[in-house]
Amino acid sequence: MNETQDQGRPGHDHDDDALRKAVDERLRDIVGRIRHERLCEAASHSTLGGGKRIRPIIALRTALMLGGTIEQALPAACAFELIHAFSLVHDDLPALDDDDMRRGQPTTHKAFGECVAILTGDLLQSMAFVIAAETPRHPERITAEVAQATWEMIEGQTWDTIGVFAEDLAPEARLELIHRNKTAALIKRAARAGAIAAGATDQDLALIDRWGSSVGLMFQVVDDILDETQTTEELGKTAGKDRAQGKMTYPAVHGIEGARRFVERLKNDADEALSGFGASAQPLRMMTSLLSKRTN
Repeated sequence: MNETQDQGRPGHDHDDDALRKAVDERLRDIVGRIRHERLCEAASHSTLGGGKRIRPIIALRTALMLGGTIEQALPAACAFELIHAFSLVHDDLPALDDDDMRRGQPTTHKAFGECVAILTGDLLQSMAFVIAAETPRHPERITAEVAQATWEMIEGQTWDTIGVFAEDLAPEARLELIHRNKTAALIKRAARAGAIAAGATDQDLALIDRWGSSVGLMFQVVDDILDETQTTEELGKTAGKDRAQGKMTYPAVHGIEGARRFVERLKNDADEALSGFGASAQPLRMMTSLLSKRTN
């Protein structure tokens, strides 16, 4: 499929840089609403200080694929990025992952202290629901998606941190339970939110659920592989942290090559889910491929 053939199809007239710019501009406006100067600085540090904007771009791409607009889906997209930012601020705290570096810069608690970091994370989570409610179409459904994603993510983080699984749950099933909640839920529900903002049908949402579940889990498996194979400088965060903390990871359970084969299976399943959308899904197919091959 060449560029001439793509013209005029939903989603093909916006590259990722343009979508990222739209998200960053709106996030800057949102953070600018914070009245307390120190809190605003910490929120800017944790939200605007880098990041690939994967979740909001997924929300926007899904909306565009279904014939929606950036403006229709932008509040939902930013709400998911705020939830993601809140989760990173809290995950980096000494009581959880105890990380000093995030996106190549000091973590929020290292730059501003633990007290401000906790309050910043709390505020970012609250702001996400306010922004989700500003979605022009189906704001109540978008807000519910943000809430459900947050619930699932926190349960996944809890299983990852303190365990407490059913005794008969195998290691592979425990690993999947953790990451379908901790990581995949936010990606899947960002895709759903973008679709809902564009007026998706139930049939659309069923396919998007399948795509989001596969890509969300694939993202985590790739993350686990990179944690074993890349340096701290390449990742922009501490490498080898999961292994050092004795956490269950896909390479630990399946080996590096087994984990890579799992990535390929998940990618194929995601691509198959998009087949029902035809050529308009090409940007999401390209995104799936890029996420499967990312190096940081």
